[in-house]
Amino acid sequence: MNYKTKKTKVKQKRAKPVSEINPETLIKKAVTKTVVSYVSERNYSQLNLHESLFSNIDKKGYKKPTEVQDRCIEDLILGKNVVGIASTGTGKTGAFLIPIIQQILTNKNITALVVVPTRELALQVLSEFSSLAKGMNLKSACFIGGTNINKDISVARRGSNIVVGTPGRLNDLINRKDLKITNTDILVLDEFDRMLDMGFIRDIKKIISLMKNRQQSMLFSATVESSQEKIIKEIVKNPIRVNISSGTKSSDRVDQDIIRIKENENKFDVLLELVSDSSFDKVILFAETKHLANKLTKKLIQSGIKSDVIHGNKSQNYRVRAIESFKTGKTKILVATDVAARGIDIKGVTHV
Repeated sequence: MNYKTKKTKVKQKRAKPVSEINPETLIKKAVTKTVVSYVSERNYSQLNLHESLFSNIDKKGYKKPTEVQDRCIEDLILGKNVVGIASTGTGKTGAFLIPIIQQILTNKNITALVVVPTRELALQVLSEFSSLAKGMNLKSACFIGGTNINKDISVARRGSNIVVGTPGRLNDLINRKDLKITNTDILVLDEFDRMLDMGFIRDIKKIISLMKNRQQSMLFSATVESSQEKIIKEIVKNPIRVNISSGTKSSDRVDQDIIRIKENENKFDVLLELVSDSSFDKVILFAETKHLANKLTKKLIQSGIKSDVIHGNKSQNYRVRAIESFKTGKTKILVATDVAARGIDIKGVTHV
């Protein structure tokens, strides 16, 4: 008689990952020092810009170029390649949009592609372009995930002077043969280090390989690692290097600290006590997962704190409304996954 041995699987409990980061390295007091703001010796009127472009810049209330603009704009107008290391808030969007618009006004056949890591940043770049190019009859398009693909196909087929988009949606439209970039003249990679962190390098390389007639490349990044230099050299040939920030560490003007939770303490209760303080006026709260972000937001709202959440599962319209409510102060806390890690221009954030 044959007996079959029944095999039973022993379910092994997966060990919880433990960070190898030394917590002490995350603690840093803000350094009090006199910060000398950069003031250009010239006005935008001295950059020989097209009259319509200068008029729109003036209407926005901008009188003098920022440092990154001062050091980039003229070279970029001449068609030179640039690698700029500059953090958010330094005016780098204008540093690449102003030269692009100037070149298009000089030669209507010139087209540009701006690749960014997140939907929110893409919409910001498009908004800035719209204000700078107001009344010029220039066509623009923004292609990002979470929007109607059929509408994107229709817009892509008509052609644009400038296209702004995230790598995934851009490649989707390219694969469908609805977006053609072979003859696109100018490539901009904004927040390049963030795109590498998010694993977009293959998508970026594919886009670059299809731009057969590319004439100019602009790469902007808040930080740059030595390991990234090889990739940068492959993408941007003989660039002018502009360094506005060190590109290697967080701001010296920000206090960094760790809140240690005792064994008998509830982490959310500690968080609630913190954010209930009046000094916590505008807070971005990062969560590791979408599920945790939703959970935290729900608990904060139940505790009487005006909060909202953005992550990849939220529709683009929802994300836009949530950020606008946070900017205007309708909500106190914006809970987010890494979609808000960089590039979103929100003034007055007190705590992260």
